[in-house]
Amino acid sequence: MSIWNRIGDFIQRLSSSTAHGVADMVEAVRTLFAGDPELRRKVAFSVAMIALSAKMAKADGVVTQDEVRAFQAIFEVPPQEARNVARLYDLAKQDTAGFEVYARQMAGLCGNGGPNCMMLEDILDGLFHIATADGVLHEREEGFLRRVAEIFSIAEDHYQTILSRHVELGTADPYIVLGIERGQPLAEVKRHYRKLVAENHPDRLIGRGLPQEFIAIATTRLAAINAAYELIERSLQAA
Repeated sequence: MSIWNRIGDFIQRLSSSTAHGVADMVEAVRTLFAGDPELRRKVAFSVAMIALSAKMAKADGVVTQDEVRAFQAIFEVPPQEARNVARLYDLAKQDTAGFEVYARQMAGLCGNGGPNCMMLEDILDGLFHIATADGVLHEREEGFLRRVAEIFSIAEDHYQTILSRHVELGTADPYIVLGIERGQPLAEVKRHYRKLVAENHPDRLIGRGLPQEFIAIATTRLAAINAAYELIERSLQAA
């Protein structure tokens, strides 16, 4: 059964209950999937991506077609499940609770309780992908994403690395993408690059809660990592 079938079941149960907002939604994830931690992580990831995307869509006051297409590209929602996803999206968008409340609730579902939770970084990466789909990261969107990162306890250097994969930051960009300081020898850069590739392989992301249906996040991230390494490699070899 795909994650979308699970989400569909979740939405139906949510709709038939007295759930009306963020707290009810998060508690439903906790209780309905308590017996299956792996499935709970995947459902939590999916719900967080859909709901926070809905909240972010209100950040700049405009939902562009590019953002809608990016949303659909990440989620790869089958036609028969689109209605359930839309219901969850609308529920989050209409909820009177602010996005900060929701982000705090979702942060509690990470599992390790520590900073720089990889699942939460994956969620933030997906939100960046949607926010920059129209070619522009609006000031309010960036403020939204930075605040989500703070609530998720994602350190500034991790945030800058994620940001650099989606927004051109200048000459230091490839180094920031890889999260490595300038001046390192090529052998060290290559070692770090290979570590990143291993950590961000789609199988690793799936293992920490990324549903198969969200694999576009992993492939986009690896493309940015590969491009950054190639830039650094060429510059160091030419030196």
